[in-house]
Amino acid sequence: MVVNIQYQKMKTSESLNEILLKKLDKLGEKYSWVIKANVLFKLENDKTGEESNICEIELSAPGPRLFAKSKTDNFEKSMAETIHELNKQLEKRQGVFIRH
Repeated sequence: MVVNIQYQKMKTSESLNEILLKKLDKLGEKYSWVIKANVLFKLENDKTGEESNICEIELSAPGPRLFAKSKTDNFEKSMAETIHELNKQLEKRQGVFIRH
């Protein structure tokens, strides 16, 4: 699986990259038909002035693209929630593949 990582309004984090790549490798092993992952980490200030850490991941696979986004107070939490959501979508998609 090809992984593209972008950071918006923040510096690149090698440790965050390592954690992300390990988690995506596990998804790639479980779902070998996933082709590519586009990942975006960004800092965003909401109306109250608090910073939100956002993780967006879009997966390219057969059929419609899969997308998940999480917004928490910590990038690791956001990433874990986003990957958990994508895992649910991938399980559902795999169920469709098995029926056909």
